Amino acid sequence: MELAIVTGMDQWAGLKALALDSVTSPHSRRAYSTALDGFLGWYMGQEQHGLTKASVNGFRAHLESSGLARATVNLRLSAVRKLATEAADNGLLPAEIAAGVAHVKGLPARGVRSGNWLTREQAQRLLDAPDRATLKGKRDRALLAALLGCALRRSEAAGLRVADVQQRDGRWVIADLQGKGGRVRTVPVPAWVKVAVDTWTEAAHITDGYLFRPVNKGGRTWGERLTDKAVALIASDAAHSIGVPAVAAHDLRRTSAKLCRLSGADLEQIQFLLGHASVQTTERYLGGRQNLTDAPNDHLGLQ
Repeated sequence: MELAIVTGMDQWAGLKALALDSVTSPHSRRAYSTALDGFLGWYMGQEQHGLTKASVNGFRAHLESSGLARATVNLRLSAVRKLATEAADNGLLPAEIAAGVAHVKGLPARGVRSGNWLTREQAQRLLDAPDRATLKGKRDRALLAALLGCALRRSEAAGLRVADVQQRDGRWVIADLQGKGGRVRTVPVPAWVKVAVDTWTEAAHITDGYLFRPVNKGGRTWGERLTDKAVALIASDAAHSIGVPAVAAHDLRRTSAKLCRLSGADLEQIQFLLGHASVQTTERYLGGRQNLTDAPNDHLGLQ
């Protein structure tokens, strides 16, 4: 069954929409959209005969040979599996073919990603990197403070609104933040983060709407909000400025978790802060139980 993949872009758009409409996270929708367009581009250049286990296995082999990261390959395969499932659920693909596609496995993980973390001293240097005499510097410091102090994902920081910062139980929080997988959490806001945010909003005269906004070369705000990519770029530029170029925006979230743990915070409370569904995911953010600072093989007594 050739489905509607090769009959025209209108049909493809409708088929693609079935998969995207079943995904709740805006970030996942964008990632799946890119993945499915990539699948279509590959498919149109092959001698394939419909969406089948064989064609998806061919796509998997293509991705693997492209040198992409395992996580990227697995995300793109997940998008295609979702496409097959939704097509079957809507009567566009036989259930047995969809089941075959579902059995196309992703690439196996090789160990656990160690991740990148800043030390406490590096984290402070990162916060101090923006020029607080400028409006852009005030914004960048407030954004970095939110990423480090509240362990936000870049999409969560970009989507943060003034009204989201509220008082609960006598303290400031980001209330009812909807994160990955639609999970809702309330994030405590440390006092120093609130000071940085207030300094930015007062200077930018922001009283409602999105909290973090673009600043033009003239030192004035414009546009409605920062994009996820802009948040990533601000974090990356700040990291480069202090000599740690390998650190990305998501590593600031990891750093927040690890510094919390080093300060004696309970693992379950860190899980709540991050909004993880399982404590195992939180442990991976902390580098598992492996101590890389004082490793056991540092004490072998050999020279």
